[in-house]
Amino acid sequence: MSESNIRNATATWTGGMSFRGGAPGAPETIIDADGKDAPGPMITMLLTLATCSGADIVSLMPKMQVELERFTIAVRGERAPEHPRRWTKIHFTMTLSGAGLDETKARRAIDLSIEKYCSAINSLNPDIPVSYDLVLE
Repeated sequence: MSESNIRNATATWTGGMSFRGGAPGAPETIIDADGKDAPGPMITMLLTLATCSGADIVSLMPKMQVELERFTIAVRGERAPEHPRRWTKIHFTMTLSGAGLDETKARRAIDLSIEKYCSAINSLNPDIPVSYDLVLE
């Protein structure tokens, strides 16, 4: 495997259920398993899915002749009731506005992200359905 395909991160326990970590030399983040002082691991995972897909969509907009003005991603996950309580469904609500934006372009960018480009979404177990609603402003 090529070194360019390898990523490393370290998490250091800071007390309670909290950890601080990140990639070597990069800014750190805090993840609190209790969700008291920072987002917990499962919320962080939802944010990871949203921002990974969002970054793809943002990068696709100029190629589609769209000047993105506003973009909000709400993400909802449904978890199994029993341990390991993994995600069983993921649903996004993508709200976009911008010059040159229409439903066809927005859906094309979202579909490309979910189906092809977003490495976080494509790292999920394939039995987890990922869906979305689109709101154009």
